[in-house]
Amino acid sequence: MNSKHLKTLQTVYALPTIKDLDWKDLETLFTALGAEIIEGDGSRVKFVLNGKVIRFHRPHKPKTARAYQIELAREFFESMGIKS
Repeated sequence: MNSKHLKTLQTVYALPTIKDLDWKDLETLFTALGAEIIEGDGSRVKFVLNGKVIRFHRPHKPKTARAYQIELAREFFESMGIKS
C-alpha cells in the first residue's frame, strides 16, 4: 500500500463518517489490500478478500461513496483485522 491508500483507509475509519470519498479511491483501496473485484450486473460489484465477500452498487452521479457504503467497508476491514 502506498501513502494514498493509507490516507483512504484513514478516511474510511474517520468518525464521523466522511460523505465525500471518491468511489474510485475506495475501489483502489480494496485492490491494494489484495481483494479480487468481480463485476456483476449493472452497477453491482463484489470484493473478495481472504475468502470474505462484500457487495456494493457503484454510485452513478455523483461518483462518491455514500456514508453507509463507507461504514460497511469499515466493518468489513475491521472483521479482517485491517486497521488504519
